[in-house]
Amino acid sequence: MSESPERISMAGRLRNNFLTGLIICAPLAITVWLTFTFIDWADSWVTPYLPQRYNPQYYFDVTIPGTGLLIAVLFITIVGFLGKNLIGRSIVNFGESILQRMPLIRSVYKSIKQIFETVLREQSTSFKKCGLIEFPSPGMWALVFIAGDAQGEIAAKLNENGEEMVAVFMPPTPVPTAGFLMFVPKSKIVMLDMTPEEGAKLLISGGLIAPDYNPDGAVVPALPAPRKKAAKARRKGGEETTVIPPAET
Repeated sequence: MSESPERISMAGRLRNNFLTGLIICAPLAITVWLTFTFIDWADSWVTPYLPQRYNPQYYFDVTIPGTGLLIAVLFITIVGFLGKNLIGRSIVNFGESILQRMPLIRSVYKSIKQIFETVLREQSTSFKKCGLIEFPSPGMWALVFIAGDAQGEIAAKLNENGEEMVAVFMPPTPVPTAGFLMFVPKSKIVMLDMTPEEGAKLLISGGLIAPDYNPDGAVVPALPAPRKKAAKARRKGGEETTVIPPAET
């Protein structure tokens, strides 16, 4: 005699449907909201400086989202194109020479430029790997992003014992917008195969969303979709039996 499946109450079904809908709608709504918020922010910076005759809103009398963002992208691209030739490079060097003569502004400009050059460098390996370090005490492990090898004075001071030091960034959970910059011996870091995107998901979710891991590198086949009826009951000789469908190959 087969056991009858446990019935779910109407309230339970409504709750499950609501949670399923929330999982579907919430990420979509948040993504749309963040996208339009960023577009509005870019438009608010660029659109007020456009001459009226170049503003589409002047002709259509309708606000077109993304106009300022598109103009900003085109402007930055053109500046980058001009900055690669001799004339554009000369203009950039002239502007930088003026900034270098300003006591406070030159420090801010130099720091910001170094950050962008490091992050946006095509051959840079910064924050492309994840690892684990023992923190805050032995036996307790924290997820970190590998920034790169220690350089300059820090490398000279810390590498005196022959141990190669690595700069790592350890963000907090669940909002990884700040954190600690630490220099750790390379031998003390457990390197991970997960990508920085997967590591960020793990941090933001508080450990709930863990990336899949297959150490052998083999492709794990997807499980077949569950059948609507796993067993079909039928009566034979007055007895109720259960027929189990054969496994799919």
